[in-house]
Amino acid sequence: MTHDHDLVLRPTAAQISTALNPPPGRNGGDLVVETLAGLGATTVFGLPGQHALGMFDALRRSALRYIGLRVENNAGFAADAYGRITGEAAPLLLSTGPGALTSLAALQEAAAASAPVLAISSQIPTAGLGGGRHGYLHELPDQAASFRGVVKSVHTVRTQSQIPSAVAAAWQSALTAPHGPVWVEIPQDVLLAETALPVVTAMDATPDDLAPRPELTAVAADLLSCAARPAIIAGGGVVRSDASGKLLQLAEKLDAPVVTTFGGKGAFPWEHPLSLQSWLEDRHTTDFLEDADVLLVVGSGLGELSSNYHTFKPRGRVIQIEADLGKLESNYPALGIHADARLALQALLETVEERTDESVQQRVREVLSRVGERIASQELTLEQDVLRSVRRALPDGSPSLWDMTILAYWAWSAFDPRSTNLMHSAQGAGGLGYGFPAALGAAAADPTRPVLAVSGDGGALYSIAELATAKQYDLPVTWLIVDDGGYGILREYMTDAFGQATATELTRPDYVALAESFGVPGIRTSPETLETDLAKALASPGPSVVVLPAVLRMFAPTHLG
Repeated sequence: MTHDHDLVLRPTAAQISTALNPPPGRNGGDLVVETLAGLGATTVFGLPGQHALGMFDALRRSALRYIGLRVENNAGFAADAYGRITGEAAPLLLSTGPGALTSLAALQEAAAASAPVLAISSQIPTAGLGGGRHGYLHELPDQAASFRGVVKSVHTVRTQSQIPSAVAAAWQSALTAPHGPVWVEIPQDVLLAETALPVVTAMDATPDDLAPRPELTAVAADLLSCAARPAIIAGGGVVRSDASGKLLQLAEKLDAPVVTTFGGKGAFPWEHPLSLQSWLEDRHTTDFLEDADVLLVVGSGLGELSSNYHTFKPRGRVIQIEADLGKLESNYPALGIHADARLALQALLETVEERTDESVQQRVREVLSRVGERIASQELTLEQDVLRSVRRALPDGSPSLWDMTILAYWAWSAFDPRSTNLMHSAQGAGGLGYGFPAALGAAAADPTRPVLAVSGDGGALYSIAELATAKQYDLPVTWLIVDDGGYGILREYMTDAFGQATATELTRPDYVALAESFGVPGIRTSPETLETDLAKALASPGPSVVVLPAVLRMFAPTHLG
């Protein structure tokens, strides 16, 4: 009797010949790039360094496309966006010590946003490992320790034979729900040494399914079927698991209104009659959700922003579907279902009973009307006009990548991405500098459509070096820089809290002249000409910069009482 687990695929004659006679001139770095190619990778991001040269030398013997950025953290942001948009693990090649550590902020964002990034770093030579102070360049007592609290998993390699399995295990970890960044480190001498190991061919690193427990989805389906006022909060987990279609089916079957979190932008059609859009930082929306007798939360931990700064106090029963076990019931008691959003929504679709609520669409319109009236009362015409100009200028189907800036905070609530998986920002970890390098990663994922990056001048200064990257690879990214002469949101926060702002004002360059010095066309625009100038830049091939001198204000919050 033969069991499935006893079956072993037999190599072909050609594979045997290649294995017995591997091509000369290969090193440990070749094992890395061969494994990546065997796993299905096509593009890698990174920055070379002395200890990592074995990997970078191997790239020239492979078919992998390399996108080299100027700062490791920016390379991490580019890989993050590539992973979000493609759903593939994005390889990120880094050097030891300072190079590796410079990527930490980007990896924190990838972890918060569940973006699959496969970071592979070199390490000092094997002889220097173990924690002693040997004085090697870039030496750390325990480099991996710096990453354990940031990434999803850490994989260490000490011999060449360990490389394929370690990289494959990391790949599988990055793509198993919840997606996230992973870390592999390989010593310099292991990467440089010539290898006689066979060429790595196809690798099997199929992600594990995270299916819901059927008794839990049965209870959830019964609660939703019997609810009088169900509502749904859709988070980034819906986008990551490509479950927006199933969410739409479930909402329509239940006649349940849907609000998307800032990380879940595009998970539900913006203009749908059941759409509450993304106005989570608004008391009218919060009140509506609190009134739900059954609230289904899918792919969100209901953290600070999604809970209107923890002022949300649900009165009904909460059902939470979440792939990240650490987020499950971490903020609110719930019927917690540890599962991938797509699989859990499918299970609910198969078991819920259809219900009809003739009043729900009117109630949704009333909430959105009250939100609109609140914003209209604050004399924020400039901000709304600027955001509308951006929306009209950006072609449907084009991604937008947003830095931590006032216009992005507006976009979280008020911008219609018009499709799923098209709008991304750094609101997971909240670090500056995300927008432009992330847009480069998005353009690398699909260079056939223009990509928009949005930054303030403060965030832009983190990423100026990547204008060289955009030019070198001719990536179709238009970078909108809103120049208000400082850290605008911090200026607002400090003025409101202390009466005046400190350390928020910036001496800034002439961004148009700076862009042109890199060979990238730039234009200075105004609120009145923004739509035309931005649309023209987006329609032009290659990178471009549009600078908007403007001081924007945020709408008043509702969580402060």
